Amino acid sequence: MHTSWEEAGWEQLGDGVARRRMPGWDETIGVIAGTTGVMIVDTGATLRDGADLRRAIRGVLGRDVTHIALTHPHFDHVLGTAAFAGVEVFGAAGLGELLRRGKDELRHDAVRHGVDRDVAAEAADLLVAPHHHVHDQLTVELGDRQVLLANVGPGHTAHDLAVLVPGRGGSPEIVFCGDLVEESGEPQAGPDALPQRWPGALDRLLALGGEDARYVPGHGAVVDAGFVRTQRAALAARFGVAPS
Repeated sequence: MHTSWEEAGWEQLGDGVARRRMPGWDETIGVIAGTTGVMIVDTGATLRDGADLRRAIRGVLGRDVTHIALTHPHFDHVLGTAAFAGVEVFGAAGLGELLRRGKDELRHDAVRHGVDRDVAAEAADLLVAPHHHVHDQLTVELGDRQVLLANVGPGHTAHDLAVLVPGRGGSPEIVFCGDLVEESGEPQAGPDALPQRWPGALDRLLALGGEDARYVPGHGAVVDAGFVRTQRAALAARFGVAPS
């Protein structure tokens, strides 16, 4: 007997669309289900996280994840990927090469943020790089629904991918933003951020989703277009970028 999204600890955002805020780093994981495919958006900070997510999704849907979309190359969003054996992985163009050459840095970053050293090393060693590289936009078929992957960066990193889920039956579109948008705190601009280009990435994100979409941040509560515009203005002021 299948459980509901809510019983499994997920927030249902629409028909066949849900998300979970993970314990520890509060990163958002998304799931989009069609009749012939299931996409997960990001995979958590460890292989155990990935395995737990895989089991939870199977418990609700009765079937396995078939596609993974990685929004950006930070440990809390990618290190669970190897728990999904045989799944097609998508990322912004250049993400695969970055992950392949940056495994040590990714492992060190995870340990700095509190992941056990051995756990981080195992996940980094087994990390699966994307099989499919999104240069502009790419439509993924999940049976009765299409999901649009859009390379809207750079901004938070050099490889920021957004995931657009078209609305159904009058329901709004849903946009998984990765860490281009954060609601639970000020957006984090680490050493791999491109702050001068971040406001432009948010302009592209808003053009993708439109005024009525629901925007799902990488960390925090679901927001609207007004919140994204306000964050865009704050980032532009913070980094000295001219208004759009």
